[in-house]
Amino acid sequence: MAHRADAVGQALERIGREDPRLCAFLEVWPERARAGAEAARGLPLAGMPFAVKGRAGVRAYAARRLAGAGAVPVGSTSVPGPGTPWQTWGQGALGRTVNPWRADRTPGGSSAGAAAAVAAGLVDLATGGDGAGSVRIPAAWCGVFGLKTTNGLLPSPDRTGLASAGVLARSAAGAGVFARHVLDVAVPEAPTGPVAAVFSPDLGYAEVDPEVAAVVGRAVRRLAAAGVVRLVDGGCPLLDPQEAWLSVRGGAVSPGGEEVRRANDAVLDALFARTPLLLTPTTPNRPHGHDGPGDTYSTALTWAFNLSGHPAASVPAGFTPDGCPVGLQLVAERGADAELLAAARAVERTLPAVRL
Repeated sequence: MAHRADAVGQALERIGREDPRLCAFLEVWPERARAGAEAARGLPLAGMPFAVKGRAGVRAYAARRLAGAGAVPVGSTSVPGPGTPWQTWGQGALGRTVNPWRADRTPGGSSAGAAAAVAAGLVDLATGGDGAGSVRIPAAWCGVFGLKTTNGLLPSPDRTGLASAGVLARSAAGAGVFARHVLDVAVPEAPTGPVAAVFSPDLGYAEVDPEVAAVVGRAVRRLAAAGVVRLVDGGCPLLDPQEAWLSVRGGAVSPGGEEVRRANDAVLDALFARTPLLLTPTTPNRPHGHDGPGDTYSTALTWAFNLSGHPAASVPAGFTPDGCPVGLQLVAERGADAELLAAARAVERTLPAVRL
């Protein structure tokens, strides 16, 4: 079997060939990566190339754990440029980061370059961080797998408690490397019978693009027909978390925001007491153009789970008629990250593969 130093060289070659078009990377470290691959001989992940989010990403806990197991960071991926709003659309320091499926559309943010790099096959794995959907949204819009871990499970520099470490990968199965070497858990085998799940097309408040809703609805029906999930009645009627999220992020929690948070936590606690899985669209909208999202909050269906702390993942669900990837969001009980990954594996085995 060839040494994984070959994999590092191949990744660097792909980045050199494709990244001038994608602008997925801020920096690439060829000499450091090749040396790291040689030094990693004998370690469990010896020479496996991966990318890190932003210039500081190589110091993040997840990146250090992967590197400690022998994986090799080959570069830092693009994040929003200085002064761009928190609703990001992939403005990297070396140029506009484009969606590999449609260059006229955003890859999403803020893990913009990470998702673009994984989708284009430059690397199979990239670290990310998710404070409002920053892993799940670009995963959905670039047609890859994205996981936000349970809040507080891994160290995070975010003092608000909203942000959690995550990973973007070509598949949920590929994210098993992250589970084993960062979360220190083994992902269980995919369930042999249907998993009870609640499907909420809008969480009770979001306005979802009808074409996005149609793609996700078809995916959920396919999962039910295949016996992957058993749909349970009841829905998940949450209150719009916008005020709550913004007040926590701003450091001055409003009484209204706190009440929304308590009410939503009560609904979610009751749901997960009876059902292990919640299904929703990952985003209410398809990838927008590089001029921004307008008045639409792409985070509408993701940031509720940054407030509540639940682990959540995005699995490719299909495409809108104009060729934009759509994500299906899976949410599980706090701490059930490994079980969520197992469910995601079963889901992706049934849904059509999404590959460039």
